[in-house]
Amino acid sequence: MSCSLIKTGSAFILSVVFAMTAPLAVAQSSDASAEKAASSLYDRLGGLAPISVVVSDFIDALVPDEVLNANPAIDAARKRVPAPYLKYHVTALVCQTTGGPCQYQGRDMKSSHAHLNITEAEWGRMVSIFKEVLAKHSVPEQETQELLDIVESTKADIVTM
Repeated sequence: MSCSLIKTGSAFILSVVFAMTAPLAVAQSSDASAEKAASSLYDRLGGLAPISVVVSDFIDALVPDEVLNANPAIDAARKRVPAPYLKYHVTALVCQTTGGPCQYQGRDMKSSHAHLNITEAEWGRMVSIFKEVLAKHSVPEQETQELLDIVESTKADIVTM
């Protein structure tokens, strides 16, 4: 399987997941709240370990989803791209976009999604799954909203129908 084929097939999940992660712990004191506001989203989410766990769970929820797989292009892409490879790239993307030290090496969202014909309904389903996974991992409201804002910023490059 060629690297470019894998990157093309992973496009939808990469964009969807790049904003996923969960904190190991959240401070409750007012001093911690001030420090929290000054920290990067990456740090507030707990760093690479919890990000990778949430990304893994998110991809595991997306891959078998019947609503998303009803789109033949998404279904075909999922069959070409191994889930562990996707998890690796998505974890790097989330790490980078939240202020962590990782460097995402994949393609941009627009070119990697153009052939998938993502609809508004499919986008909505992905966001719903994303919110469920974030809730499962008890991601705090502020961080959840910041992640959703990041995901929303990619919508114009991903939704084509």
